[in-house]
Amino acid sequence: MAKGWTVELNEQSTHAKSGTQVPRKSVSSTLLELTVKAKREEKYRFRSLYREIDLRMLYDSFWLLKPKAAVGVDGVSWHEYENDLDANLRDLLERLKTHRYRAKQIRRKYIPKASGKLRPLGIPSLEDKIVQMSARRLLEAIYEPIFSDNSMGYRPARGACGASQKLRDELFFGRVHWIVEADIIGFFDHMDHDWLIRMLEERVADRHFIRLIRKWLRAGILEEDGSVLNPTTGTPQGGIVSPILANIYLHYALDLWVEKVVKKGCSGQVVYQPRFGSGLSLGFLNR
Repeated sequence: MAKGWTVELNEQSTHAKSGTQVPRKSVSSTLLELTVKAKREEKYRFRSLYREIDLRMLYDSFWLLKPKAAVGVDGVSWHEYENDLDANLRDLLERLKTHRYRAKQIRRKYIPKASGKLRPLGIPSLEDKIVQMSARRLLEAIYEPIFSDNSMGYRPARGACGASQKLRDELFFGRVHWIVEADIIGFFDHMDHDWLIRMLEERVADRHFIRLIRKWLRAGILEEDGSVLNPTTGTPQGGIVSPILANIYLHYALDLWVEKVVKKGCSGQVVYQPRFGSGLSLGFLNR
């Protein structure tokens, strides 16, 4: 259960700190229902995701954010927003319901990499983080059941260490003839928006939810020098919804290609191990 919640056996749940009344149905129940549906009907297209972003979902998503995370262009911190949390979230929900919600510009920050280069990160505003967290959880609920078990980057309870360990075991104990290692340069910056939307629509038939994703993809990027970029490709690395969007893109563009095309052209076993959301390793093993 999210931080700050108590559950009462009546028609309402009460926020422990502010006494706010919110609907009793839990977010976890909603997400579980979506996951069960996604597993049971692999080709089902979900039509009512947008309305699942309700007050309870916004509260839950707020508590999942990092209180000390950097602020976006709005300059609003987690603690400042919390001071009047109920009013803020109700206002946000009303704007979502009436389709007056607008994605704010994304603040660009550059951090040094081990190679000496700089990694561009995008920092959304506080309210964009809340809504993105909600959308991310809904998308994970319906896509995690169909993602490849070999896909390890930016997924719950998975990561680069586990991927490296699995690949090492295959290399040591398998009969390896060929190893192909590749890196997708600037993956987050170059994802094609139209293709990403087409991929999302394979499982999402909710135009309001798709429009929400488009708003984040098209949001202007405020550079450190004050200039503003209007992206036509990519999704900012560092955005809360970006990892699941990246994995959806890789699922259709890469994972399924390996499963349906690459493996058929190999005489032996194929071990495919993407290590990160923007990089991958392929091991081709003969039995």
